[in-house]
Amino acid sequence: MDFRRGKSREDPEINLIAFIDVLLVILIFLMVTTTYSKFTELQITLPTADAEKALDKPFEIQVTVDAKGNYTVNNVPVSFSTVAGLADDLKAAARTGPDGEPLANPEKSPVVIVNADQFAMHQMVINVLEAARVAGYDKLTFAAQTSGKK
Repeated sequence: MDFRRGKSREDPEINLIAFIDVLLVILIFLMVTTTYSKFTELQITLPTADAEKALDKPFEIQVTVDAKGNYTVNNVPVSFSTVAGLADDLKAAARTGPDGEPLANPEKSPVVIVNADQFAMHQMVINVLEAARVAGYDKLTFAAQTSGKK
C-alpha cells in the first residue's frame, strides 16, 4: 500500500542553518556563563619574627630627606652638591658620636638609616643609597611609621 505513488522519495538531510543557529546560541551561553580567574594578586602569608631585641644598639647614622630636597645627617643639615660630597658627610658622621664628640674607636660599618619623606623624589633617596655605597657602608635600612590600623 503505497499511497505516494507519483511522488519521488526525498533523501533526509540536516538543515545546516538551524544547526549553526543552535551552535551559536550555545556558544553565546557558554561565553556569558564562564567565570574567569584573576591572577593579579598573590596570596602570601608573611613570616613572623619572635626574636628578642638586641642588647647592644649598633652605631647608626640617621639620614633624613625631606620633600623639598634638603638632607640632614644625624640632624645636622648638609648641602647636597654631589654624591661624593654626601659620602664625605656620612664618613664624617661615622667618625663622631651621637653627641658630636669624636669616637675613640669608630666602627668600620655603621648602620645607615634613611628617613625619607613620602613625597621626596626617588632620585634623592637613590643619592643617599649611592653615597652609602661610595662611603663603604653596606648596612642600610629604611625608617617607616606604622599606620596604627589593625
